[in-house]
Amino acid sequence: MNVAAIQQALREEKLDGWLFFDHHLRDPLAYRILDFTPPRTPSRRWYYLIPANGEPRKLVHQIEPGMLEALPGETTKYSSWPRQMDGLRTLLAGCKRAAMQYSPQCAVPYVAMVDAGTVELISGLGVEIATSANLVQIFEAKWTQDKLDSHLAAGVLVDEIRRAAFLEIGDRLRGREPVNEFVVKSFILSAFAKAGLFTDHGPIVGVNANASNPHYEPEADNFEVIRQGDVVLIDLWAKLNKPGAVYYDITWTGYTGETIPDEVQRVFSIVTGARDAAVTKVQNTIGAGFPLCGFEVDDACRGYIREHGMEEYFVHRTGHSIGEDVHGSGANMDNLETHDERRVIPWTCFSVEPGIYLPEFGIRSEVNVFVGDRDARVTGERQTEMVKI
Repeated sequence: MNVAAIQQALREEKLDGWLFFDHHLRDPLAYRILDFTPPRTPSRRWYYLIPANGEPRKLVHQIEPGMLEALPGETTKYSSWPRQMDGLRTLLAGCKRAAMQYSPQCAVPYVAMVDAGTVELISGLGVEIATSANLVQIFEAKWTQDKLDSHLAAGVLVDEIRRAAFLEIGDRLRGREPVNEFVVKSFILSAFAKAGLFTDHGPIVGVNANASNPHYEPEADNFEVIRQGDVVLIDLWAKLNKPGAVYYDITWTGYTGETIPDEVQRVFSIVTGARDAAVTKVQNTIGAGFPLCGFEVDDACRGYIREHGMEEYFVHRTGHSIGEDVHGSGANMDNLETHDERRVIPWTCFSVEPGIYLPEFGIRSEVNVFVGDRDARVTGERQTEMVKI
C-alpha cells in the first residue's frame, strides 16, 4: 500500500479521506487495496481511515486488537456500542467528505461492498459519503507490467486451446464420434489444467439456441449434441495459476459445415463490425489524448448494431473491466445496464463483446483491449471470419 499515492488521489478527488470497513471478509477490495491479509476472519467490525493529509487511523474491537496491526497508523479500541460511536467520531474528526466502497443506487455493484446500515451510521455522524469507484479503479484496476505480461502469456495459451477446441469438434464430426457441448467444455478445462491456467467457472460452449443465452454453461446432465449445420459459440477465460495474474477473456463462433448460411453470416458481420467500431472509438480517443468514459464505448458499439436494425437482440453491456477477477472493478463499457461515467484510465484492460441473440442462434465476438499511456490495443487475436468446423 502506498499511503502517499492514495492521499494524493484523495486530494485530487477533493475528498477528506477514504474510510475502509469490514466484517466477516465482506470487502475483498479493502484487503487488496490496503495490501494486507487479516490474521483471522474478523468477527467484529474494524474501520481504517486514510485521510487526505496526516497519519492513517484505526478503530478495532478490544477482543481483536491486532486485526489491523499490519497497517500503519494509531489504533483506538472499542467494545460497547457507545464506545464504537465515540471511536468513529474521533476517527473521522476533520472529515466532511469521505470515500467508501459505496455506489449511488448501486450503479457500480463491483464497488458496492458497504451495507446500507453502515452508510447510514457514517452519514449520521455528519460525514458525506462519496463513492470510491474512481479510487478503486486507480488502486485496484490499474495493471503493472507484470500483470500485463501475465495477461499476454495467458492469451497465447488460451488462443491455442480455443483453436484446439474447434479442431476437436471437427475431428469428432468427421470421425462420426459423438460430440456435445459438455464434452467440449471438459476438453477445454483439461487443457487449461495442463497449461497451468486457472478459471473460476465456465467455459461457455453453446450450440444454436443455447448460444443465444449469454451465460449458458453445459453440465453433465444438461447439454446439446453438436451436429453438422450448427452454430457453435465458445466463450473461455483463464489466467496463469499464480498470485497476481490477470484474466484473458475471449469469445469466438464457428459453424459445422462448409457453407455458412446467409443469415448467420450477416449477423456475424454486424457483430464484428460493432466490435471494431468500439475498438476504433477507444483507439482514436485515447490516441488523441482525449478523455473517454465507459458509456461512450458502449454507445459506439450499440449504435452500429442499431444502424443495422438489431439493437433489440443486443441485451447486455458492451464490455467489462478485467483484472485478477474476470469481471474487474474498473470502468465497464456500459450505457445499457448502467450509465458508467468512469474514465477509462491508462494501464487498465476491458472486454469488448457485442452479441446478437436470435431465437435460433446467437453470435458474440469478444476481444480484450488494453489501454496504455497514449494508445490502446487488442491484446490477442481478433476473429474476422467464422470458424468453419
